[in-house]
Order: sequence, then structure tokens, then C-alpha cells
Amino acid sequence: MTGWIKLSATAMICIGLIIQTIAVATSEHEDEEYYLALGGRAYDNWMNLIDKKERKQRGLSIKEFHHNHPLYPAAGKKRGLTTWRCKECHGWDYLGNRGAYGSGSHYTGIKGIRDMQGANLDRITAIIRGDNHGYDQRMIDDQTLSALALFISRGQVDMNAYIDRATGKAKGTPEKGKPLYNSLCAICHGTKGRKINFKTINKPEFVGTVANRNPWEVLHKIRNGHPGEQMISVLALNVQQQVDILRYSQELPQQ
Repeated sequence: MTGWIKLSATAMICIGLIIQTIAVATSEHEDEEYYLALGGRAYDNWMNLIDKKERKQRGLSIKEFHHNHPLYPAAGKKRGLTTWRCKECHGWDYLGNRGAYGSGSHYTGIKGIRDMQGANLDRITAIIRGDNHGYDQRMIDDQTLSALALFISRGQVDMNAYIDRATGKAKGTPEKGKPLYNSLCAICHGTKGRKINFKTINKPEFVGTVANRNPWEVLHKIRNGHPGEQMISVLALNVQQQVDILRYSQELPQQ
């Protein structure tokens, strides 16, 4: 009996340690979906996450970024602040020079971030804060940095699995995407996707335009939202449902 009691006590201690470990693992990334989406928006355009008042408090000015990012190649065609965006070198599909940015005006020759999927978060933050990338706390504060690292490690999707590389067509079902679009997206973009013009009257750009021209960007924004705007993240949906929304968006008017 004494031996059984000792064994039971040992078992209870082990169970307690397991429960404690699970609790720590859960609390370490509490509200994970929120921070994954925040990190995705920072990857898109971290500057747009900081309003004018906050920029002033941080002593941060857009004018500081008239020069290109130190890692941006001299042969690149972009200039200034846009070269400081993560997506500008690593791509909307996270594949960098092996993806959609492997040619054209966004080409840099820089690799993507797919190899960092599942990477240690401290390793990622160290790279972003390091001398080469050089993003200090005025630019990306610690909370946003943690979210960005979380996104890079856990928030990516294999774009090639969901978007045909040759045609740009999303591998989804428009009929399934329509009710999702109409209930989640149409309130801002309209049922035809023409309520917001992203460009100018002379050169309009609507949901259907971008969904066909750059489906990787649209899927990224469907998943994570748009920085600095009241666009929701739909990470609560599964990836295939998100792709169905994209596929339906490709059926919307482009003009």
C-alpha cells in the first residue's frame, strides 16, 4: 500500500507538471490569432500601423525614409519608404526571388521567408532588430515585433498550394466564397467590390482588379487585414474558406 501511495504521489506530481506546462504554453501565446494578424499587417506595412500622434511621440518621421533600406539592392526599381516594407523584398507569397517577385518591377533577388516557418521567435526578433535589418523600437515597437515574429514563424501559408502560379487563379469555389464575401466584406467594399476605389477616377482599381492582378496580396489581406484601416482579419475561417473568398473576388468586376 505504501508503495502504491508513493507511486500515486509521483503520478500526481507528473500530471501537475504536465498541466502546468500546458498552461504556460497556452498563456505564452494568448490571443494568438490577434497577434498573428497584427504581425501580418506589420509585414505588409508597419509604418501604417503608427498614427501621426504616435509617430510624433516616438520622434519618427516619414521623411527619414527618403533613402532606401540598407539591404535593398541598388539595381532595385523602388525608392524610399516602400523599400522598408517586409513584403517589398520577401513578397506577398513569402517566396521572395522564387515567387511572384522573381521578376518585374518588384524584383530584388532577395530570398523569401518560407525557410523561417516554424523558426524560434527569439531568433526572428534578433534578425529584425539586428544591424542588417535595423528596425529599432521607434519603427517597430516590442509588441508589434513579437507579433511580426509570430506571423513569420506561424502565420504563413503555402501560397502555391492555394493559388495557381501560372494563371493566378485561386484554387477555391466562387459559390462557396460568395456568402462569405457578402457577409464579411461587402459592407465596406460593396457586393460588386466597387464601393472603394483604391486608385483614381481615371485609373480605378477595385477588389476584382487586385484579386486578379495580385491574388497573393489579396489573400494576405483577407487573412490579416489591411494596416491602418478598419479591415477585419478572417483567420477565424479555415484557409480554404479564405481562398474561396479570394476566388469569388476574382469573379467581381475589374472596372
